[in-house]
Amino acid sequence: MKAFTVLDGLVAPIDRANVDTDAILPKQFLKSIQRSGFGPYLFDEWRYLDPGEPGQDCSQRPRNPDFVLNQPRYQGASVLLVRENFGCGSSREHAPWALEDFGLRALIAPSFADIFCNNCMKNGLLPIVLEANVVDRLFAEVDATPGYRLHVDLATQLVTTPSGDAISFSMDPFKKHCVLNGLDDIGLALQHEEAIRRYELNRIRHEPWLFL
Repeated sequence: MKAFTVLDGLVAPIDRANVDTDAILPKQFLKSIQRSGFGPYLFDEWRYLDPGEPGQDCSQRPRNPDFVLNQPRYQGASVLLVRENFGCGSSREHAPWALEDFGLRALIAPSFADIFCNNCMKNGLLPIVLEANVVDRLFAEVDATPGYRLHVDLATQLVTTPSGDAISFSMDPFKKHCVLNGLDDIGLALQHEEAIRRYELNRIRHEPWLFL
């Protein structure tokens, strides 16, 4: 997966609590197990005015001008500011796939659903938990400031505002190591590739009947 180290990104706000994974990526798009190609369907029922189906050319679909990610000032956003319990509902990994494919790299909220949070970090997305009052302040600043950007540094665990205010966030050390180094579960296993190879060769020598 793509490593996350430092990001200086435009912020887009979605001022809703309890956004579930069916809103992030509706169920009809779960037929594919490929990790790419879901970005056009992100928040499909909110972004578009017609029903979405897999394989549609989304460039020709009518868009909802009131939805934040369709507004010109938020085009190219890589940081999503959201409310509490973001990513609740089903455990579909397609939700972070869609967020990442759309171009988002960091999410900021007072809280995230646990499984969704873990799925994000296994796919190179950084979910950052900040106090509710801090998130309130960021919402106000984003609304008042077109082009509002945040600087996110995972190594130092700091989010820095345009005014220079540095906000610290907590992160599990092991998960931080994985995201910093772009290690998903497969990547972690492959760090022991030589030991795995030796083990398999040893099994072939001592238990050859298993490989007939």
